[in-house]
Amino acid sequence: MPSTSKASRFFNVVDQREFALCQSINRSLRFRPVQGYFKVVSRLGDGWLWYLVILSMPVLMPQAGLAIALLMVATGLTCTITYKLLKRWLIRERPFISFPSINCGTPPLDRYSFPSGHTLHAVCFNTVLAMTAPEVAWLLLPFTLSVAASRVVLGLHYPSDVAAGALIGGCLGLASVNGLYDRFIQIAAVA
Repeated sequence: MPSTSKASRFFNVVDQREFALCQSINRSLRFRPVQGYFKVVSRLGDGWLWYLVILSMPVLMPQAGLAIALLMVATGLTCTITYKLLKRWLIRERPFISFPSINCGTPPLDRYSFPSGHTLHAVCFNTVLAMTAPEVAWLLLPFTLSVAASRVVLGLHYPSDVAAGALIGGCLGLASVNGLYDRFIQIAAVA
């Protein structure tokens, strides 16, 4: 892990600029209801709510639900590969590691911070649903926004991690619907 890489130097500067905002947002953990809410959201954002949505799509939407579920699975795998490669390549420490005054509200799933995988998946899935099942997307939008907020509130990510995760997730969601949805409709019609 070369500490003098361009990415490391860049993140050191950005971390210092985002520290005060992170610390300010993280202070909301002092309120137990806030901490409890965001811990639950974070846990559901680990994948549990999305697994339930994927499994329920064929029931909720008999015509296109199977295709949407298959698209979400394929896109979810792409999201996982994308964020794991970026985290391994860019190596940005989490706020609570770099700044001891930031409290870690829940244990992270992995070590590095950039981009937020939870946000990436949530925005990607919400984008897929917005383009294929907008009524479901509207119901899940508050959860998606809560997942994004939880990452900073819990001291796990910087705002720029969340913004990058949202941007990448939105792009992957758009690309998957535009590039794969019609194929999955055909596959689901045969099944």
